[in-house]
Amino acid sequence: MKRAMLILALMLVSTGAALAQLGDSTVRAQVPFDFVVSDKAVPAGEWTVTSVPIRGAFFIQNADAKVAVFSVPQIMDETKGRAGSCVLVFHRYNNRYFLSEIKIEGSTKVYRLPKSRTEAELQAQNVTAIEEVVVASLK
Repeated sequence: MKRAMLILALMLVSTGAALAQLGDSTVRAQVPFDFVVSDKAVPAGEWTVTSVPIRGAFFIQNADAKVAVFSVPQIMDETKGRAGSCVLVFHRYNNRYFLSEIKIEGSTKVYRLPKSRTEAELQAQNVTAIEEVVVASLK
């Protein structure tokens, strides 16, 4: 039990340190479709993504719609090259979109967000996902 808690604590610390690369900057993206993040359905519009290093999470919000969601990345993959731009990556199943990854310009990290229950159910039914990319800007 103590070992599991230590491993979890180390994972959270490393996640927070990696998210600190985003610093005080905010990623902005115009998302043209409704989507799901952290089991919450949210509307299309201008979305901002800000890191919360202390908790190792992203604060994702749409100020116009007055909607905000916290999401903690499950996996941070290292890529060989640095991202050329900021992007939000979505999985599309028929006409439903799920935010799955966040890539930050200049970073080698890919932040994979947890799958929602609905997306997991669609995958279990062998529904094919198509990857949709929305280019964002670092502000």
